[in-house]
Amino acid sequence: MRIVIAGGHGQIALRLERLLSARGDEVAGIIRRAEQGDDLRTAGAEPVLCDLESASLEEVSAHLRGADAAIFAAGAGPDSGAARKETVDRGAAVLFADAAARAGVRRHVVVSSMGADPEHPGDEVFDGYLRAKGEADAYVRAHRGLDWTILRPGMLTNDAGTGLVRLEAATGRGPVPRDDVAAVLAELVDTPATAGLTLELISGSAPVSVAVKSVAGN
Repeated sequence: MRIVIAGGHGQIALRLERLLSARGDEVAGIIRRAEQGDDLRTAGAEPVLCDLESASLEEVSAHLRGADAAIFAAGAGPDSGAARKETVDRGAAVLFADAAARAGVRRHVVVSSMGADPEHPGDEVFDGYLRAKGEADAYVRAHRGLDWTILRPGMLTNDAGTGLVRLEAATGRGPVPRDDVAAVLAELVDTPATAGLTLELISGSAPVSVAVKSVAGN
């Protein structure tokens, strides 16, 4: 299976690349800076240099052509301003979805955020981030060319993963290690029966594979 990940140098993406390559998938990660390439190679992924804030639809589509699945895991980052929430968290997500559809890559998984809502009130940068994520999610959900799944993790931590999670349409607030987010993404991308679902994720008591099978059967 060939999987292309947007935001390939992110903390979740690097963990995911290691998991996918270890199980035998062919993985490519889209990055903005060439110096990030070695980290991707170490994780077992092919680095693809492309700035999703300035790239054309045709350029991104070309990078996706021949893939079996696409994962959007890019983000402007906590230190970025309101403008980049729009250009990355919304704009790049929309571009990547359109490019996947144009390239014929139907399986599409999005890493969003708990609380994402296009109508989220407030004037702080984080409020803008939740609106941008919500707008991107709404766009993906309305996209007829994609078999999408949207994952909304709770508060991300760098604690060691436990492999035990709670994955539901609504979980309530809670933390979750990035290790476990990556493990859930690896299961979701391989479980097309989760297409059409928006799921929240926090730490819990169900093994990752059981949690994903449970939501896929609902």
